[in-house]
Amino acid sequence: MLDYNHRPKFHEQVTAVIDEALARERTAQAPRLYLGASRLGAACERALQYEYAQAAVDPGRELPGRVLRVFEVGHALEELAIRWLRLAGFDLYTRKANDEQFGFAAAGGRIQGHVDGILANGPASLELAYPALWECKTMNDKSWRETVKHGVARAKPIYAAQIAVYQAYMEAHVPGISRHPALFTAINKDTQELWFELVPFDGGLAQRMSDRAVRVITATEAGELLPRHATTPTHVTCKSCPWQDRCWGSA
Repeated sequence: MLDYNHRPKFHEQVTAVIDEALARERTAQAPRLYLGASRLGAACERALQYEYAQAAVDPGRELPGRVLRVFEVGHALEELAIRWLRLAGFDLYTRKANDEQFGFAAAGGRIQGHVDGILANGPASLELAYPALWECKTMNDKSWRETVKHGVARAKPIYAAQIAVYQAYMEAHVPGISRHPALFTAINKDTQELWFELVPFDGGLAQRMSDRAVRVITATEAGELLPRHATTPTHVTCKSCPWQDRCWGSA
């Protein structure tokens, strides 16, 4: 039943002011005019098309302030992970001399990726091989435990795809990086537990994702829509898609 007498409490009013500021800041940012390599493992190719084309999301499907805050908390925790690894003796590089992230561009700049870091050395006792890609994610307790139980490739295939693509494309910039397992790091946001996993280069996965990127870009620029991931708008992937109405409304 709707509560017509509800009045925002003080903490809700302050939170709303912050969220409005975050939304304004996001709106003012320059749009991303490329297909992000970190997104190539997403379930739906049509959703990737909307993303690449900068299609407006359905009314009311804009990212809420809480999610924008989640993103920022993730960035802050990643900075802590960088500090912890360096403190432990890892030689970890995250930015160039001009403060830009390390990354790559392909297909005339239409595919781009920015890596969390590159490990050049580390504690000898761990017997790791360098250079190695470093990728860091933050997760809630449920996701983190699922990742620990099953490994990143099974629990979070979108992250596994990202790692494979990054290893492949960064090889031209950091020779040897694809020959050594990447160090995947997951931080449990609820408990601050850490998970480290070595991820060998999966060339087949990298090639499939690269082919997928070409397919998404080619179809989008030709004005063609690729098949949806699901056959019904009530599928869980569609229900959480910000272009659900746009996609199914044109059926």
